[in-house]
Amino acid sequence: MCAGGKFLVVYFYLGGVMKTKNMLIKATMGATAASFLASEYLFKMAFKRVEYVPETSEEKKKYAESYWEYVDWFQKSRKEHWFLKTKSETEKMSAWFIPARDAASKKVVVISHGYKGNGETMANFAKMYYEMGFGVLLPDDRGHGESAGKYISFGWLDRLDYLEWLKKIIEKMGKDIQIVLFGVSMGASTVAMLSGENVPVQVKCVIADCGYSSIEDELMFLLKRQFHLPKYPFYPLINTINHHRLGYYLGDVSTVTQLKKNKLPIFFIHGEEDDYVPSYMALENYRATDAPKELWIVPKATHAESYWMDPAVYKKHVQLFLDKYLN
Repeated sequence: MCAGGKFLVVYFYLGGVMKTKNMLIKATMGATAASFLASEYLFKMAFKRVEYVPETSEEKKKYAESYWEYVDWFQKSRKEHWFLKTKSETEKMSAWFIPARDAASKKVVVISHGYKGNGETMANFAKMYYEMGFGVLLPDDRGHGESAGKYISFGWLDRLDYLEWLKKIIEKMGKDIQIVLFGVSMGASTVAMLSGENVPVQVKCVIADCGYSSIEDELMFLLKRQFHLPKYPFYPLINTINHHRLGYYLGDVSTVTQLKKNKLPIFFIHGEEDDYVPSYMALENYRATDAPKELWIVPKATHAESYWMDPAVYKKHVQLFLDKYLN
């Protein structure tokens, strides 16, 4: 073959390589863009606030009549609307306070609601504690209800707001009160993470019903279960988006890590058949703390169903725990 022929072969070969390389680059860029768009969609779906409370699952609609009776009780109850300002002084956090039936009562429970709920959605627990002689504070977390916030922080920023709520309770009711922290689902993790902070001495114990061990583990569980998607590349991208929007990485949001610092007596409750926050997370949380602790795995209960299956039994378990740590 002449030199010119060899040159043409090399030319076309290199041209083919470059064309293939360009196609690979475009394909990679396209895949990266698609992954980022999908991650942005997943982030907004999971973290962006909603202005309504989503419908409950089909399996829990059998409790709807009872639920609305509790809501009706809450709406008719005598209560006060409390507010907090964040450090920026531009955003307000909202909560409802129901005074105890006995004006001389020195017991207050702070009830933390679940994901995309609000204080009102915890009306059944508010009534339970009210009947047990407590004053009841029902905050709306960031990105929920009447509180400010574009995004849901899954308890991480809320735990700091709750420290301010605790100060407000003590200012209004005196230093001789006894406070219980109670939460369900996201609210359970919120109060458990709060227990790892320097809480006032007036806080006597914590009850956490079906909380997750970390937001990373919970998101990965749901990503696989609901969307059949792998951890990579989606989690790192969602993590980056969250850091940009909210200022912290998702790896910071760990109930387990916070519980390692907890010194308060804590009662973990979890449904045995929970398919939203799996019950093994309750075991992880239980093992994480060296404080006085109890664990009740409720047979046949799904997510946040333990109370509804038998309110009287649930109340009895709670009362037995509280009797050990409240005067």
